[in-house]
Amino acid sequence: MLGGVAAELRGAIGVLAKRDVQIPARYLSGERGAALAASAGDAAGAAGSVERPAALGDDCAAIPDGDGYLLLAAEGIWPAFLEGDPRFAGYSAVMVNVSDVYAMGGRPIAVVDVVWGTSAGALEPVWEGMVAASRAYGVPIVGGHTSARSPYNALAVAIAGRARRLITSFAARPGDVLVAAIDLRGEMHAEHPFWNASTGADPARLRGDLEVLPALAEAGLCDAGKDISMGGVAGTLLMLLETSGAGAVLDLEAVPRPRDVPLARWLLAFPSYGFLLSVRPAVAGDVLSAFARRGIASAAVGAVDGSHRLTLQAAGERQTLWDLSAEPLTGLAREGAR
Repeated sequence: MLGGVAAELRGAIGVLAKRDVQIPARYLSGERGAALAASAGDAAGAAGSVERPAALGDDCAAIPDGDGYLLLAAEGIWPAFLEGDPRFAGYSAVMVNVSDVYAMGGRPIAVVDVVWGTSAGALEPVWEGMVAASRAYGVPIVGGHTSARSPYNALAVAIAGRARRLITSFAARPGDVLVAAIDLRGEMHAEHPFWNASTGADPARLRGDLEVLPALAEAGLCDAGKDISMGGVAGTLLMLLETSGAGAVLDLEAVPRPRDVPLARWLLAFPSYGFLLSVRPAVAGDVLSAFARRGIASAAVGAVDGSHRLTLQAAGERQTLWDLSAEPLTGLAREGAR
């Protein structure tokens, strides 16, 4: 059983697509050190000593800015999703960027868009979705680019945010407890692997639920994690482990999930509210309680170790899903991690 699940996860497009990140990783590896040093130097000159900025591989770029960080992120929408459900694709383009900012302990400021369509009619549902998400999450659309004269439909959205303290992909440590927090008050998309717990929810609740992340960061309860992306729980954890130079055992039976969704499908799903955090054991209970107070399903789902491998565990069995020391995924790793 576990071997079949592992094989399905390893061959999933949402996981394998993360290998595409190796292209920018190769091109930017020589650039990021100078850029980060320059930005840190500018910030230190303006505001005294600051923490080192997050490196390439986080959910957002983190630029030291005064007593905190300016966050920048962008997301492109999968073409098949845009064609099949343009309104929800527009909604999701804003939603996933908002999630990226909160995943790093920040709060969003505004978004901009790039929308290409074959006609004005093709753009209408996309814009309906983007505006609906903008209102739901309280994040304004302040500019961008729109064209209704394209031979194809395409959509990308970028976001700016600000954080006082960071949650990053580079801080998971051996001995940490892995916490998965997922809003199960939703339903699977009819065609695509998306769990929608947003469009029917009260906007005030959506915003309050997301506030858990910066509150945890600012209280010093969490400094490592990611939002669960197109690679699902498994792909997201692999990215977190790779950038942190660590390994982990993931208990599949502990991952919060709806009863009617098969395990492998759920592990690859993209939830509208889903975060994977790596926390120190002494504060794991406090982190779980913070999500419980908001009605968010959360659980300790595994432990970080120094193996550089992601090992799956279920029903008394164990199976190695990925050995990052032998086969990089994104090619982004903390300096000296391997």
